[in-house]
Amino acid sequence: MTGTLILVRHGQSEWNLKNLFTGWRNPNLTELGETEARETGKALKAKGIVPDLYYTSALRRAQHTLDLMLEEMEILNVTITRNIALNERDYGDLAGLNKDDARAKWGEEQVLIWRRSYDVPPPGGESLKDTAARTLPYYESEILPQLKAGKTILIAAHGNSLRALVMAIEGLTPEEILKREIGTGEPTIYRIGADGALEERVEV
Repeated sequence: MTGTLILVRHGQSEWNLKNLFTGWRNPNLTELGETEARETGKALKAKGIVPDLYYTSALRRAQHTLDLMLEEMEILNVTITRNIALNERDYGDLAGLNKDDARAKWGEEQVLIWRRSYDVPPPGGESLKDTAARTLPYYESEILPQLKAGKTILIAAHGNSLRALVMAIEGLTPEEILKREIGTGEPTIYRIGADGALEERVEV
């Protein structure tokens, strides 16, 4: 049996537009973000994808993205599982700050280390390694068994929680995953075998 996993980063948020560190703060989608979510829903519908299970984070930009996708897919009255394990990386003291202001305060090199290193967290926040430490156990206990059973699963989440999943699924190194860009509203589709291993990545 082969399961299908669809990972979608939320559409552009109000704070993405303003170039702010967001993390666990809770802005909603911009008009462009809503359009991105709807276009992804249309693309999945065109491929004939009908998920069995739906997961998202505790943050409304991801929840709103999933709702708009389901609307376009004409899928109604389904159970959606929301869990903080799928939340974005917590940016701690950087949350709410303009990225240029953060560079002015701490220096460009330090901010780059916080943003692009694997295991160096910003003050009061999480590194990508920390994010993976909460996201992967949830994936392995709650989602992977369903994929092994042949289910189709749709997850709407965030750049860094999805990076943690992509790193595990594709067997990437910390250096490789830090170079992987995950665009807003863009789906990534995997076929996962009964042994839990990646069989193929599907182009949308």
